[in-house]
Amino acid sequence: MFIQTEITPNPDTLKFLPGQEIAPGTPRDFASPEAAQTSLLARELFAIDGVTGVFAGADFVSVTKREDADWIQIRPAILGVIMDAVQSGQPLFGEAAGTGHAEYTGEAEGIVREIMDVIDTRVRPAVARDGGDIVFHAYDADSGVVQLHMRGACAGCPSSAMTLKHGIENLLKHYVPEVTGVEAMV
Repeated sequence: MFIQTEITPNPDTLKFLPGQEIAPGTPRDFASPEAAQTSLLARELFAIDGVTGVFAGADFVSVTKREDADWIQIRPAILGVIMDAVQSGQPLFGEAAGTGHAEYTGEAEGIVREIMDVIDTRVRPAVARDGGDIVFHAYDADSGVVQLHMRGACAGCPSSAMTLKHGIENLLKHYVPEVTGVEAMV
């Protein structure tokens, strides 16, 4: 099995492409070893010294390392874990968690649907190419502010704040006039 490796805008995150589906339909984000207990793949990746985050997209896995860890040292172990997990034939993940955001009614429900549509069709495919994901968290109808959760390579990326403010905020304001601003949820 050949696993392609790509750099991301985040120097502490690499994107691994094994050439087959990893998490079709529902991207999975594991920010800690405790969160990884439901996943064979993430649990094994967190067992590698230096790994601090795992994000699984439809056909890739992004792995984030500690700043003081060296890719030359941990990359071979990561490749081995991904290869073994994918070839094992075992499920890579347990049950997916829910959306994690509130329910909306009335006018806010329509606005949130528009926001999520723009994020799903215009933002998420672009950031997935860089090994990350951005998902809707909340919308404040009074202020017009949207809160987004950055995952994978986007979490902690040096350019994420600029992408959020100058790219995503402008895009959402253009397509959903009720949006006045965008904030990263931490």
